[in-house]
Amino acid sequence: MPDKKKRRRRWGDRSDGRYLRTLDPYHVVPSYIMVKKNDACNYFSDMIEVTEIDRWLRKKRLEGMPGLGMLHLITATYVRMSSQYPAVNRFVSGQRVYARDGVELVMTVKSELRVDAPETSIKVQLEMTDTISDVYGKVNAQVDKVKNSELTSTDNVAGALVKFPRLILKFVVFFLNMLDYFGKLPKVILQASPFHGSVIITDLGSIGLPPIYHHLYNFGNLPLFIALGAKHKEYEMQKDGTVIERKYLDYTIVADERVADGFYFSQVYRYFRAILKNPEVLENPPEKVVADVE
Repeated sequence: MPDKKKRRRRWGDRSDGRYLRTLDPYHVVPSYIMVKKNDACNYFSDMIEVTEIDRWLRKKRLEGMPGLGMLHLITATYVRMSSQYPAVNRFVSGQRVYARDGVELVMTVKSELRVDAPETSIKVQLEMTDTISDVYGKVNAQVDKVKNSELTSTDNVAGALVKFPRLILKFVVFFLNMLDYFGKLPKVILQASPFHGSVIITDLGSIGLPPIYHHLYNFGNLPLFIALGAKHKEYEMQKDGTVIERKYLDYTIVADERVADGFYFSQVYRYFRAILKNPEVLENPPEKVVADVE
């Protein structure tokens, strides 16, 4: 299990991440060539067979986790991937690559499923050792706060910003960008910002929509956007000529390619698929947590 001692900050580190000083030059130069995240976006789509996953989810709901769904599962899977492949939890800021401390999930939440219902963003702080039960509890706790009409830190900061005249607000955002470039953005802003975190996950299937390719924001340091679509059935012919029904889920990923190379991402993808074939592994913490390079 990992050492729980607080990280000792060194020169060049940020409050939300550790500056990686020993990266191969091949992984350093791209952040100077692809300065903005929308220059470095890779788009990926696939579908996963969820017949057995649905059975496992139903079993866990009966065991005391009502409402457990694909969003919880994909979040827990991302956390487990980060514990074994730490580069997926890196981010680029100010032309430097950082390893993030812990996992920060960002989600957009509406208090009610109405067109005119208020919308906000929440951030869920997760640990590399979290199980599906831990993720379920932490995500639901934050969602319940929004549904109980409690203002989030994001709402408070946004409310303060919009009080400025537009030219001043434009300068304020420019100034915040400069502070972020040098790793000096105040912690209260980092904690409230929906543009800073490990990953955004959106479950469009919950409202019956297919997944979209969502852009990455140039402001902030979010390197990954995962969109889940609605489940659908497929009829497949077997070798013996029989036809069986299977259930699939479409999803898309938009990733900042500057955090790792293509081969690394391919290994992460294989691990991702392996977990979803055997989600029971998420019921227990990982045997070890792999640390990123120095």
